[in-house]
Amino acid sequence: MVLENFLWMILRLRNRKIDFQYMMNKILFPLLVCCLLMQTACSHDDKIVMPVSVSKRTVLVYLAADNNLGGAGDVNFALKDVEEMKVGMGKFAGEGFHLLVYKDFNSGISAPELVEIKQNKYGKVVEKVVKTYEDRNSVGVAEMQEVFGDVFANPVFQAESYGLVFWSHGEGWFPYPIPNSRWIGQDVGMGDKRMNLSQFKEVLQSVPGLHFDFLMFDACFMQSVEVVYELRNFADYFVGSPAEIPGPGAPYDAIVPLMFVCQGAVDLAEAYYQVYKDIYNGGKDISNDNWTGGVSMSVTCSAALDKLAAVTRQCLQDVGEVSSMILKNELFDYDKRTKRDEHVGYYDWCQLMEKVLPTKSFDQWKKVFDESLVFWKTTPKNYSGFVGMFDMAGANGVTHYLPDDLSDGRVAAYRDLAWYEAAGLSQLGW
Repeated sequence: MVLENFLWMILRLRNRKIDFQYMMNKILFPLLVCCLLMQTACSHDDKIVMPVSVSKRTVLVYLAADNNLGGAGDVNFALKDVEEMKVGMGKFAGEGFHLLVYKDFNSGISAPELVEIKQNKYGKVVEKVVKTYEDRNSVGVAEMQEVFGDVFANPVFQAESYGLVFWSHGEGWFPYPIPNSRWIGQDVGMGDKRMNLSQFKEVLQSVPGLHFDFLMFDACFMQSVEVVYELRNFADYFVGSPAEIPGPGAPYDAIVPLMFVCQGAVDLAEAYYQVYKDIYNGGKDISNDNWTGGVSMSVTCSAALDKLAAVTRQCLQDVGEVSSMILKNELFDYDKRTKRDEHVGYYDWCQLMEKVLPTKSFDQWKKVFDESLVFWKTTPKNYSGFVGMFDMAGANGVTHYLPDDLSDGRVAAYRDLAWYEAAGLSQLGW
């Protein structure tokens, strides 16, 4: 009734000889706003419903560091990286951005907790505790799902876009505990626990509609076609290394501001690479405080991966069976472990396709490969914790698995991956 009476008053005033425009500007328009608010209040149990404020971007850095990377004193790489994140956030002046960090160090150092790193009203970068957890297996599905829910299902951190950094040890796609297996993440607080790629995928599926602008693996050996294809529906870009990463990991003081740049995955990878390139000297006097051993970084674009799978299947149709045992001796291997019970094999995928395809087919395939690999840089040599410095000649930025004994458990698990079927690898007799 309030609104109806107000409109009737306007019509009566309009018929009189007064300055109607003046009345509208000075008196009636403010009064109309008040009436609308009153009308809204009466219609919703006296509560004015305000729109939810949506942030521009929320980034979660998940530190699964309850292992030898999160130990006491100088060996706590995770703690050092958190300090770098604070420095990086201090360089970032934007509003509407959230940097959440889940931290699980070695048992006894501190309880696992979720914190937000942010600038307070005085411009000082602080850690605000969002939630503290009981001691746990941080690479367990239920435990990780809880953290993801606390961030990505929390209205406080709702955003227009999201980013994810997974920080831990890494061994790619192969399910633990098969011998020579690949996995993602390690937690030794309650026994030696590892997370398989299928379990990581299950976690990503647990928050409906969750999709990342970028997913960065700050872990070794994660830039493999099997990994990115399995996770292709969850991120636009995958940032990582096909090789072992530097001991200190990502230079977060340099890359944190770039985590909040829209479609900034390439710039992020470039900054990661550039920090280590600038101090590279072939590994002379290398240490974790002076990493002179270089780095390799690449970025894959998920939008091109289905097309890449299709052209791979098409090009392999006429190849016939291929002996992986012979092929291994001809390809660049990023895995420098020499013991048979430790070596997995991370073979250069581009080189593999060049070996098995005719020139015309390879050129067709390479064109699509280049669409998917939007960034690739490496220093002339990289450092391996197993053999020291090694030459990167022949490397192209993405790895592919080659089966050993076709009857062992690793091959059976490989055949369950989405990439195996999509790329038509059975055509090679694998």
